[in-house]
Amino acid sequence: MTDFTSLLVSFLLIHILCDFYLQPKHWIEEKKEKKIKSPRLYLHSILHGVALLIPSLILKIEWINIASIITIVTITHFIIDLWKVSTTKGDAFSRFAIDQILHVLVLISTVFYVTDSINITELLQHDQMPEIILITFAYLLILKPTSVTIGCILSKYPISGSEEENVNGLVAGGELIGYLERILILTFTLVGSYAAIGFVLAAKSIFRFGELNKSNDRSMAEYMLIGSLVSVVITTLIGILVILSLDIDIS
Repeated sequence: MTDFTSLLVSFLLIHILCDFYLQPKHWIEEKKEKKIKSPRLYLHSILHGVALLIPSLILKIEWINIASIITIVTITHFIIDLWKVSTTKGDAFSRFAIDQILHVLVLISTVFYVTDSINITELLQHDQMPEIILITFAYLLILKPTSVTIGCILSKYPISGSEEENVNGLVAGGELIGYLERILILTFTLVGSYAAIGFVLAAKSIFRFGELNKSNDRSMAEYMLIGSLVSVVITTLIGILVILSLDIDIS
């Protein structure tokens, strides 16, 4: 690995340890309750900064850069966590996702700052950057755009009678299941693990069997089957197009 990659991975490792394994639940509850007055908020932020001493010293980062890293990470972590426990906008998952993304962006920025072996221009001009962009595009394509496409297709096959009411309560859950299913299918397609795709489909079929068995209206079963098959077909085709474009050897 490059110096950039080694340092970034080690920083992310420290972040995961401090944020998820070294932060007891009562710390989190105290931060939510007392917010800026919580001693745990300050302690948690300092822990994140000081813990980065370990990989920095191992990888022989200069002391002036280490001091900058500790200061930046400590302060930004405090601000981000304070925002997270103080805001009530959005759902819990959205706040969690934004919180983690901001922390990771800070770590990436600090690594760019202290690493001489790579810069943004070199990273963008890396030989594998087109492949990374294409694969990222494929994953984005199978999420919301594919859900909208499936929704448009299913709109032509409305569920009749009372069965439609039963589906309405599961729209959000069904969409999340679809996201996870398509992510797994695309991943297994790109690595050539087609047997694993069959396992995913079989597992979903088993869980869905009870619902379909209880359904008194055949349209419910047909509706779910059409949605599942369209999802699988679109994701598989996108995966195959990526493989052909990148000339990936999956033999």
